[in-house]
Amino acid sequence: MSTGTLVAKAPTPRRWLFSPMNPPQRDWAGRNVWIVGASSGIGWSLAEALHARGARVFVSARRREPLQAFVDAHPGSVALPVDAEDGAAILAAAAQVAPEGLLDCVVYCAGYYRAVRATRYDLSEMQRHERVNYSGALHVLDAVLPRLLAQGGGHLSIVSSVAGFRGLPLSLGYGPTKAALINLAETLYLDLRSQGIGVSLINPGFVDTPLTAQNAFEMPALMQPAQAAQAILRGWHNGSFEIHFPRRFTWWMKTLRLLPFRLYQASIKRVTGM
Repeated sequence: MSTGTLVAKAPTPRRWLFSPMNPPQRDWAGRNVWIVGASSGIGWSLAEALHARGARVFVSARRREPLQAFVDAHPGSVALPVDAEDGAAILAAAAQVAPEGLLDCVVYCAGYYRAVRATRYDLSEMQRHERVNYSGALHVLDAVLPRLLAQGGGHLSIVSSVAGFRGLPLSLGYGPTKAALINLAETLYLDLRSQGIGVSLINPGFVDTPLTAQNAFEMPALMQPAQAAQAILRGWHNGSFEIHFPRRFTWWMKTLRLLPFRLYQASIKRVTGM
């Protein structure tokens, strides 16, 4: 017999493990996006894909000619030439990005790569990697974080690489800077989520760009930049934090990341012969 007492149902457990880590980015029409490192490769293709979806794209890079070519081919976009190593220039460029509207998304995609090994150590090359790949991202953060915090929203996306997962041959200059970007993005996410600002980390494998064109070895699962751009858009659409591709290669790299170093270095030596 019923006592007439209502028994409260147990709350449904939150499916936090599978919930989006960022607000999903699905409607780009009219949104303002600044891409630093948009003169070629992933940055160019991403700017093109966003423009096709109605975003107002601001493209920056050191070389003026490709930026002007992009603007000529994509009406409504804006070229802001800037050297990632020049903090003052980045501040000035940031002030020209949608000055009267919201800054919806910022992508740091600038990158520098030259093969460096400890047996032929080159300090100037090491420092150039650091200035472009890592310090350039810090300059952009210095320029945009106050504005994003003031508006209480927006999205930051940092392009790193699977080369930042663990040490790799020929990557003495490049790999450590990409590892630093991974740590930077993870910490930014922890600090900014409560402020309403999304943060995503993009870790590509091999993509056919001017940087990878230097490689004399076979690159597994090589992707085209347009494919990479679509993978990034899918990641933003799903509200992902880490966006990595192509999965058949990046999951293999993630597995290697879990090995004890003795096993890891033996695996890398067997695969690369180095």
